[in-house]
Amino acid sequence: MSDDSAGPLPRPTGLREAKKQETRQHISDQATGLFLAQGFDATTIAEIADAARVSKKTVTNYFARKEDLALDRQDAFVATLASAVAARRPGESALGALRRAFEGSLAAHDPVTGFTGAEFARMVAESPTLTHCVRGLHDRREEALAEALAEAGGVPGGDATARTVAGLLGAVHRVLFGRIQHLTLAGHAAVEIERLVAPEAARAFDLLEPSLGRLYVA
Repeated sequence: MSDDSAGPLPRPTGLREAKKQETRQHISDQATGLFLAQGFDATTIAEIADAARVSKKTVTNYFARKEDLALDRQDAFVATLASAVAARRPGESALGALRRAFEGSLAAHDPVTGFTGAEFARMVAESPTLTHCVRGLHDRREEALAEALAEAGGVPGGDATARTVAGLLGAVHRVLFGRIQHLTLAGHAAVEIERLVAPEAARAFDLLEPSLGRLYVA
């Protein structure tokens, strides 16, 4: 997920790598501007290349799919839930760690949590391609969470319990992400969205506490 408020990607060390990162960011910025102005599906790779003053091949070398230009933080999004489980505190359950991480992201108005801005949210909502891609990212995030839970429990990756728990926790995050996007599209400011979503998120996590609150404790 991405928007301009997320800022540029971290600059790597080394002149050559820095130059490559600058080119990648420039292409991404130009693509985002075109997507917001005329829609994702209506924008071509050739138009992006012209706007960025590079060749079409250069664009596809940096971004294998057009979707990658719009959703340029996919890996970070997919890793969020698994990373929260890996970083749980001593005595903290997976549910507790994920709840704490979500509360922090909500307070920070993190784009990965759904605070993408109205223009970006509208661009995704109006594009069947991007909508499908976002659903796929939620699926991938849930799969990564299942693997992290299995590792935490010392069981094989296909363990049914780990996958069930990941499905429940993934569903809460999926719903909350959609809720934030819906409120964004309805014109609510980020601070107001935080105020509305915080108690809803608390109730959602509370629903899972009786069954999941003692599982995968660090």
